[in-house]
Amino acid sequence: MDQHLREIRAEDINPRHDWGRALPALGTMGVDFEERVDYRRLHRYRLSRARAALEASELGALLVFDVNNIRYLTSTKIGEWERDKLARWALLTRGGEPIVWDFGSAAIHHKLYAPWLKPENCRAGLVGLRGTVDPAFGLMKKHAEEIAALLREAGVADMPIGMDIVEPPMMFELQKAGVKVVDGQQVLLEAREIKSSDEIALLNRAAAMVDGAYQVVWDMLRPGVRENDVVAEVNKFLYTHGSDDVEAINAISGERCNPHPHNFTDRMLRPGDQAFFDIIQSFMGYRTCYYRTFNVGRATPVQHDAYKRAREWLDNAIARIKPGVTTAHICEVFPKAGEFGFPDELSAFGLQFAHGLGLALHERPIISRVVSMDHPTEIKEGMVFAIETYCPATDGFSAARIEEEVVVTDKGCRLITLFPAEELPIAGKW
Repeated sequence: MDQHLREIRAEDINPRHDWGRALPALGTMGVDFEERVDYRRLHRYRLSRARAALEASELGALLVFDVNNIRYLTSTKIGEWERDKLARWALLTRGGEPIVWDFGSAAIHHKLYAPWLKPENCRAGLVGLRGTVDPAFGLMKKHAEEIAALLREAGVADMPIGMDIVEPPMMFELQKAGVKVVDGQQVLLEAREIKSSDEIALLNRAAAMVDGAYQVVWDMLRPGVRENDVVAEVNKFLYTHGSDDVEAINAISGERCNPHPHNFTDRMLRPGDQAFFDIIQSFMGYRTCYYRTFNVGRATPVQHDAYKRAREWLDNAIARIKPGVTTAHICEVFPKAGEFGFPDELSAFGLQFAHGLGLALHERPIISRVVSMDHPTEIKEGMVFAIETYCPATDGFSAARIEEEVVVTDKGCRLITLFPAEELPIAGKW
């Protein structure tokens, strides 16, 4: 193993938080009087995790187009507009430094403002922009041959190269250039599953922002307000307080609650409506997935019952979370699909559910009856995930949806979603 790699591992692979202290929800400014998130330490940690996972694999390099993996390897980001364009990519070879190909002038910007990357490793690149640049123009061929040459230079050309997502013509050009392409996403997800203290602080900060967003929701919930009105005000609050991407705000009310449509409309809230919301956003790339359910003015007995059952299912699952247990052990306490009105587990997927959080909305672990009972995986200290339940009411249209985000500690877990949800909140109660 490379001596430089050993030194980085010894210094920076330290995911543990001091669980005897509260999780920090610090401000976003850099200050000289207390330690906050150390972004260069965060970069070293993420890169060392990726290097360790690469070393433990059969791969010679990782070639990534997924923006979350690019950020994990290089600590570069040029805006949410490029998330679905496949316009950027990065390469990490065994024993090498990350190389990033970026969108035109962004590469020059990195040379000026990203000193943790070697200037020569910040390159301009262009492949297909999801097919809008015809492969026949030769750019994919050019870059495939460039990458193949870099692999030969690193001494890994005879090894498989792990990729995450790619335009098929680019993969074909790599194969023509003699590169053996295999799945690399699993290697990177393995690297990303354990969060450092800096990552936990960022996830906690993101959750704190949504705590505040739910106060906005609570204050707005009155008859005559529309679902999209709530979405607009929450977007304003989050971007004002530092969000870099409000990915989605699900706003579901009244008869739209059952079955769950996973979107929002211009439906107007009415007295007695049950309404639930999911706020998905990120701070410095680290995401939230955070449901809360409310009633408008009043609630019926069956709406209260649905909320109590959803809360009970959630609390029973949270009580089982600790290092060393499996995902199967946790989802054993989730109701089976037929118990809440669904024909099979695939139809109910995502309703009684947990998923890792990090730079992506869905990371490891995934906890669901669809996969976990037959393929249990271990829960580890330092994982962060969202756990969510859904219960339809017996009136046929109302439903309750609750979600908590948890950090796995050395003995159990700690909640970082703090807006009150122990009992059904009734906004503007009469």
